[in-house]
Amino acid sequence: MSHPPVVLVVGSLHHDIMVEADHLPRADETAVGSRWYPKFGGKGGNQAVAAQAAGARGRMFGAVGRDGFGAFMLEALDRGGVDRRFVAELDGVGSGMSVAIQDAAGTYAATIVSGANLLVDAGALEAAALWQDVKVLVLQNEVPAGVNLAAARAARERGVRVVLNAAPAREVARELRALVDVLVVNAVEAEMFGAGEVGDLASALAAARHLAAQYDSVVVTAGAEGLAAWTLDDVQITLPARKVRVSSTHGAGDCFTGTLAAALAMGQGLEEACAQASEAAALHVAGGQAG
Repeated sequence: MSHPPVVLVVGSLHHDIMVEADHLPRADETAVGSRWYPKFGGKGGNQAVAAQAAGARGRMFGAVGRDGFGAFMLEALDRGGVDRRFVAELDGVGSGMSVAIQDAAGTYAATIVSGANLLVDAGALEAAALWQDVKVLVLQNEVPAGVNLAAARAARERGVRVVLNAAPAREVARELRALVDVLVVNAVEAEMFGAGEVGDLASALAAARHLAAQYDSVVVTAGAEGLAAWTLDDVQITLPARKVRVSSTHGAGDCFTGTLAAALAMGQGLEEACAQASEAAALHVAGGQAG
């Protein structure tokens, strides 16, 4: 019996401290929260768990500190079934972490402290075992740009498809752009990359077309509106979002990207993969409830 393909995620691991409050604080305001709790996070970690849950085998490459936060994240990867043999435990540096505040409507804002994520060893990407059975590589922008470039080069040498979730938005080197097969950005990131304001599916499609001048395929997610995509051969895709009751939007983009990568790894076309990823993200936003 053959095993499912592997989605390799090279990226971040954060111990998230979630705070719930009636509203997000403004500058100089001290808001009163109702509760807080720890949560496994980091775009990389979330995407690896999502890929595993979507039927692929998730494999994580990254770094944590040898501390309580690091132990928490390694245990979470284990619970999610993710192969974390290639997550380094580093002495003398704290694990990555974030503080996220979520309001009553499920909207959130966060601040990250990268810690060990900035010390990921790009040289370890040459390990042969790391690439065994890998079909898709997923990158984000929460580790150094040099690590992303090294990973993309290694993937190209091995015929592995590359998905870049360019979040948080930062300049992407031309050499890395040339190695990316699928770019995934949300409305805010698309605008920050010069693709114009995104407020509906038409503007999302226009943004995807604009960015497709630099990438083979582009997916622009527009939150509750849905998503649009533009491919190298000028195929246009628009998918409205399924309407759900919002529990929390935190991590929805990571769920989308991890599920998309898993679907691509298992041989689905981009439109089918987008539909599967959109459905998974909708269920995530609804707190796992189908209704």
